[in-house]
Amino acid sequence: MAKPKSRNNKKKKSAHDNVQDGPAQCRLYLITPPSIADLDDFARTLAETLEAGDVAALQIRLKDVEDDVIRAVTTRLLPIAQDRGVAVLMNDRPDLAQELGCDGVHVGQEDTPYDEARALVGPDAIVGITCHDSRHLGMVAAEQGADYVAFGAFFPTTTKEAPTQADVELLTWWQEMMTTPCVAIGGITPDNAEPLIAAGADFLAVSSGVWAHPQGPAEAVRQFSALIDKYL
Repeated sequence: MAKPKSRNNKKKKSAHDNVQDGPAQCRLYLITPPSIADLDDFARTLAETLEAGDVAALQIRLKDVEDDVIRAVTTRLLPIAQDRGVAVLMNDRPDLAQELGCDGVHVGQEDTPYDEARALVGPDAIVGITCHDSRHLGMVAAEQGADYVAFGAFFPTTTKEAPTQADVELLTWWQEMMTTPCVAIGGITPDNAEPLIAAGADFLAVSSGVWAHPQGPAEAVRQFSALIDKYL
């Protein structure tokens, strides 16, 4: 796989390097819409979107659906992403991540604890943790061994209810103090992303900012890529 950005030059090597060691460069981290009405259509859109620019990871995040729906979506989308060097992460469910062959899992503060998630997905898989706007939670996650920490929300978001509002200075502080990669999340679009890149976000986690872009998802990725290229 192509390596992503990370300022972490001390972490262990993994079979899935997309959130581990790599050159100093911010990268995109896409999150699926919370529901997918037409899987065939979305699969075609995803392929076009991933080919429009550099994407490090795709998180499967579906809400209020049966496990079999998650299985069907993941089985369809996983090879599209992995064939293009994009790591596939499962939201909240390390058991399904392991079952379906995902590259890792993302867990929230109220989801599966880190140690349990790690035991389920294995030592070489990616485990990322939501840390809201908390330096303390971020440091705890890093000390536990998380492959990345996610801070947010940085902007208002309609994708999910955000319990906290994070300040861009948190990203700068994190990069000065810690080596574990950080993900910025929450209402990010091509129009507001530049301060997050400049502050030191290793990854920009984006959902509606790509899938609901007025000029289409592929164009959104091209615009994000152009912004990121300014900081290479």
